[in-house]
Amino acid sequence: MSPQISEGSALEHNGPDFRHVDAWIFDLDNTLYPASSDLFAQIDARMTTFIGDLLGLDPEEARARQKAYYRDYGTTLNGLMQVHAVAAEEFLAFVHDIDLEALRADLELRAAMARLPGRRFIFTNGCRNHATRVIGRLGLDGLFEDVWDIKTVSYRPKPHPASYRFVLELASIAPRNAAMFEDAARNLVPAHELGLTTVWLKNGSVWSKQGPEFPVPEAHHVHHETHDLCAFLHTIRICDDH
Repeated sequence: MSPQISEGSALEHNGPDFRHVDAWIFDLDNTLYPASSDLFAQIDARMTTFIGDLLGLDPEEARARQKAYYRDYGTTLNGLMQVHAVAAEEFLAFVHDIDLEALRADLELRAAMARLPGRRFIFTNGCRNHATRVIGRLGLDGLFEDVWDIKTVSYRPKPHPASYRFVLELASIAPRNAAMFEDAARNLVPAHELGLTTVWLKNGSVWSKQGPEFPVPEAHHVHHETHDLCAFLHTIRICDDH
């Protein structure tokens, strides 16, 4: 996939036009913080450990099972719930019990977020507790109206189209006035089809390339792409621009 690149410009009035947007929807992991923080490697390792302990598998077998569930069920959790009746809260608490020391307060990102007119949301396949911890470490407290986690959408993970429709209706968001930011391009496909403006955080993370084989993102599903969320947000055109 090779979407049209739109990094924004040094001058706001020449940047990508987001003046129609009043609802801003952000993924969490590897989107609000750099993939180089490598937090997801910790989560990934703890998922492998959980499966190994649950099923009595060695690490190699447990990792293979983990990736198969991720591919076939959308999340490792969904696979464990459907195949082994694992309690979701137990799994989520275990895998998200990670060290966040790599994260620091990002004052530039906070300023970029704060200038966005309207409402801001987190939409994650993780859990609310993990999102709250990450937001706190980044110094983004108080900027988001709500966190939509995997429990919010009844464990139907992105890119399940019904979950997008549910959260938009839940928050009374008009798709044409919303923008979604994601590091996994496939998760932008349903957003595009519903009429949202889509932004791909192209960070090269191996995690963003794993998961379900469908939907397959194509160039037209991505309106903008960037390697730097903070810089992109500082340069877009918004409704209070002069």
